[in-house]
Amino acid sequence: MNAADPAALSRTSPLAAEGKPPRALEKILSLHDFEAAARRVLPRPIFGYVSGAAEDNRTRDDNRDVFDDYRFVTRVLRNVSAREQTVEVFGQRFCAPFGIAPMGINAISGYRGDIVLARSAQAAGIASIMSGSSLIRLEDVAAAAPATWFQVYLPGDAERRAALIGRVAQAGYRTLVVTVDIPVWANRENNVRSGFSTPLRPSLRLAWDGLTRPRWLFGTFARTLLKHGMPHFENSYATRGAPIVSSSVTRDFTARDHLSWDDLRVIRRQWQGNLVIKGILSVDDAVAAREHGADGVILSNHGGRQLDAATSPMRVLRAAVQTLGPDYPVMIDSGFRRGSDVLKAIALGARMVFIGRPYNYALAVAGAHGVAHATRLLREEVDRNMAMLGVNACGELGPDALIRIR
Repeated sequence: MNAADPAALSRTSPLAAEGKPPRALEKILSLHDFEAAARRVLPRPIFGYVSGAAEDNRTRDDNRDVFDDYRFVTRVLRNVSAREQTVEVFGQRFCAPFGIAPMGINAISGYRGDIVLARSAQAAGIASIMSGSSLIRLEDVAAAAPATWFQVYLPGDAERRAALIGRVAQAGYRTLVVTVDIPVWANRENNVRSGFSTPLRPSLRLAWDGLTRPRWLFGTFARTLLKHGMPHFENSYATRGAPIVSSSVTRDFTARDHLSWDDLRVIRRQWQGNLVIKGILSVDDAVAAREHGADGVILSNHGGRQLDAATSPMRVLRAAVQTLGPDYPVMIDSGFRRGSDVLKAIALGARMVFIGRPYNYALAVAGAHGVAHATRLLREEVDRNMAMLGVNACGELGPDALIRIR
């Protein structure tokens, strides 16, 4: 199978969803609608973990507000009957300019969540990044969807880093995404208020929330326990990590404050595939990433989950593209919900947009059917908007398609 052929990929991949889609999806008209629907499905602590951000949520909210800074300039009578959304990254052609961002513990939101997301993405011919803070073995996801990218949180110990990178390569991943914006644990007060903790602590509140949401309790949590046992963080190291209820979980995700660009240089020597650095908000850091061997960058503030009051990556996108040049893949995430959001980023020079929370919500609401529905909605929005903008391809969009109003 040629991974660069999205049409062939879609035809030969296992179906992302089987059977008739649930009727509840008929009321889901946009990615925004998945959030309210997921709130009714997920226990409050789990929903709070996904929806919340750091401290006062200012960064998370600005990630949405920034799109109001731009308005489109439409062109008419351009014969847009040959529209297609394909984009190319690292020699692979994708069917749309957006993909699925890495999100931790997806398998708590939906049964076998990481596999569902990866298979759905492969069936649709879009990019997908598996999170290093996942509860399903990276080898299982690679077997189910070989085109998936893998995102890693670097262990603080050099020997463990090398072993983990070797494991990812052995599993067959071709693109490694190194997240660099977590030198220390963030102040996520929202988690505390919603009752979520790391490690996940059983409590009466969590039990009650589960009992009052039987679809999640039996369809995700109990089903996982019965078939696979207590979930573990499977991909923090080369060996199996701690169970989600273990007190050692916090230790596994800390001790990164001493990492430096020198460590990235070592990783570049160890990793033979495509290397992407995620969590960049500075043009200077984007340049440094390229100088240290990165094949691309993802501008990101971690969906507002790290430093509150950090800037939106959209505010640095144009400068990063101008500095690095059009041939260097500058990608972006944080706050994207609409096809118009995606096309604004493409017009400013982004090669690919990654979307996180809405796909987690879609997974919780309707499993594979929900994920496929989310992709379909976004593809349709992108297609309509391209027609109204007067373009047949993403490469035809440039900064002249936008006016900044503030």
